[in-house]
Amino acid sequence: MHSLYIRNIHEMTKAEMFHKIIKVGHRKVAKSDDDFAHPTPVQPNLPQQPQIPAAAPPERPPLSAIENLPTFRDVVAVDRHDLFSQKVKICCVQFDFSDTLKSAEEKEIKRLTLIELVEFIQSGSGKITEANQGELINMISTNIFRCFLPASHETTDSVNAEAEDENPFFDPSWPHLNLVYELLLQYVISPDTDTKTAKRYIDHLFVMKLLDLFDSEDPRERECVKTILHRIYGKFMVLRPFIRKMINNIFYSFVYETGRQNGMAELLEILGSIINGFALPMKKEHKVFLSRVLIPLHKPKALGMYHGQLSYCITQFVEKDCGLADTIVMGLLKCWPVINSQKEVLFLGELEEVLDGTNTVEFQRCMVPLFRQIARSINSSHYQVAERALFLLNNDHIVELISQNRSVILPILFDALQKNTQSHWNQVVHGLSLNVQITFMEMDGDLFEECRKQYKEREGKCKELEEQRELTWQRLEAAAASAV
Repeated sequence: MHSLYIRNIHEMTKAEMFHKIIKVGHRKVAKSDDDFAHPTPVQPNLPQQPQIPAAAPPERPPLSAIENLPTFRDVVAVDRHDLFSQKVKICCVQFDFSDTLKSAEEKEIKRLTLIELVEFIQSGSGKITEANQGELINMISTNIFRCFLPASHETTDSVNAEAEDENPFFDPSWPHLNLVYELLLQYVISPDTDTKTAKRYIDHLFVMKLLDLFDSEDPRERECVKTILHRIYGKFMVLRPFIRKMINNIFYSFVYETGRQNGMAELLEILGSIINGFALPMKKEHKVFLSRVLIPLHKPKALGMYHGQLSYCITQFVEKDCGLADTIVMGLLKCWPVINSQKEVLFLGELEEVLDGTNTVEFQRCMVPLFRQIARSINSSHYQVAERALFLLNNDHIVELISQNRSVILPILFDALQKNTQSHWNQVVHGLSLNVQITFMEMDGDLFEECRKQYKEREGKCKELEEQRELTWQRLEAAAASAV
């Protein structure tokens, strides 16, 4: 009998054996109703691999995956958690939003489902379970965490950066993304969200991916991410040091490596609020952040895109601790632009804000190199630079500081002011220079006259040297002519 069975096996064709294996595989799959609806071939004698979610969904999801479900009001409270889970699964399906006609019905179902989820969490009508929270964060991550096109990072020059700022990019999927961000925001700020439970999902990895979204070219998305990250910083105290560290790393990369980051302004807005909450006396960590991160941010070409927010952060440090004014002024002088007049105007405006919060002691530590630079700016051939430097000398607090140290400062500025009144091409600069001279004359007439006397002596010596140089050249020319 045994030999007969072996002979029958040998007589089987390969096609029959394959057919038999496939039939066995299909019988195993049929044990589950769900698997029966979507049969998948099973390879025998292979260990079952864990299911990994696909990186990209199918172009057109089956209608069974996207379907209208009853509202939360239509079901009893006991069934709402299961309904919540089903609605979250619907929102995990992604679509191609570049084609508005593609899967239009399914897109609308997803949009309405997202709106309902937002309203459900916002109303607080039912506290979601821990399992629901995990599903919710997974759905949010699936929708918002994505790679941006490399083309958005190819332009690094300031001219093109300004052009992009004038014509910002708008993501076609924003109507859905906006609702997903709103859902995340409502989850974070909800009083029903327990931080001990939520921190299992709002963890370091989630924050890192959230920070990557600041590189989005859509300003609406960056604004949403800014609001959410700020809320996370306020609610999850355990994440605060990590958030600050990761923001520092983004700034380091921007200054020393890439020179490109779309979300600099938004990140600095968050930092401005964080700095405002620093306790006194200020920690060494925060002072190091000022000198190694904030001040070097003045170097990149794209400074104009985020200078307002950066200047606010700098002045917050001065308001917290006026003793840092010397560090800031000397740092700005090291980063001072040489050929970029627009950046120089920004620097002068920031200097005025810093000096507004400076006391006499700190001012005296940096006043000599500071006013040497201001004198150079006063003599700038670019009228906007010269105007801005002269306006700085009209600030009441700065004039008071100058008055207390006029014996040092007036001799530094006098030559620059005198040259402007004599030869500057712009009439506005000429008039402003004359007004500053009058202010100094009223401040200390004797010192002003002494500076004028020294200026005339220097001019006389320079004139004599020029005449001697001219005579020397004439003698050389005559000698060369006679030798020929």
